[in-house]
Amino acid sequence: MSTFVIYELMDKLLLKTDRLLKLRNYSSKTRESYLSYINQYLDFVKEGNLNHNQKTVEDFLLIKQNNKLSPQTINLALNAIKFFYSEVLLNAEKINLRFAKRNKKLPIILSRTEINRIIKATDNPKYRLMISLGYGCGLRISEVINLKVSDLDIDNLVIHIKNAKNKKDRITVLPEKLQNDLRNLIAGKSAKDYLFSSNRGGKLTTAALQKVFRKSLKKAKITKPATFHSLRHSFATHLLENGVDIRYVQKLLGHKNIRTTQIYAQVINPQLRNIKSPLE
Repeated sequence: MSTFVIYELMDKLLLKTDRLLKLRNYSSKTRESYLSYINQYLDFVKEGNLNHNQKTVEDFLLIKQNNKLSPQTINLALNAIKFFYSEVLLNAEKINLRFAKRNKKLPIILSRTEINRIIKATDNPKYRLMISLGYGCGLRISEVINLKVSDLDIDNLVIHIKNAKNKKDRITVLPEKLQNDLRNLIAGKSAKDYLFSSNRGGKLTTAALQKVFRKSLKKAKITKPATFHSLRHSFATHLLENGVDIRYVQKLLGHKNIRTTQIYAQVINPQLRNIKSPLE
């Protein structure tokens, strides 16, 4: 098989994969990742021999492991290849591979004082409000960016998060402290308008907000390796510290499995906090 024919076949398979991912309503981010890993796998196979071969898949993933890629990345690549064989090539033979063990890292938690310092260090009122919402409502950075005026119920202090991770909707709390700022922000806007827009009138990017957060973090002289997502981690941890039932925290965060939420219980372990070091 000539190189031209191989690449033509690869292009057709990638187009078919993209079409199927769209039909299954996969997010644009997941589609992009799957297509990237499948393209890498097709290039790795080279000769166009796509017959199911367990060893070939293992060798492909081992290269990624040797390149020090995270278990999460390797699992994503494995999921992409499984989708390719089962849904695109309609190969009924299962890929009998276990997922790589995930790193059990504890989340980066910011204290209430540190969060207040970050908010005060953010000069731009629009970004200051976005950071406040990220923490006060437990939002992912993409959820803040995608908020629309119609998602807010300011009087009842709730936000309706629509089409979030895994295509799920959820309701979360809205801090009373932000009521007036939000009312001023939405004045003159229609229900379909984005809550936060760029200077050119379009939707803000997550990169822009993350950049501002890093700048405020530095200005507040906080050395923790925190990201915007640390605000969401801190929201959950502080609610648990306040005595909120973990099942309610799970619903506010939109976690499918309570085990995901339980990691925050490890952070606030009261028994550990009551132990004093023997160093005198």
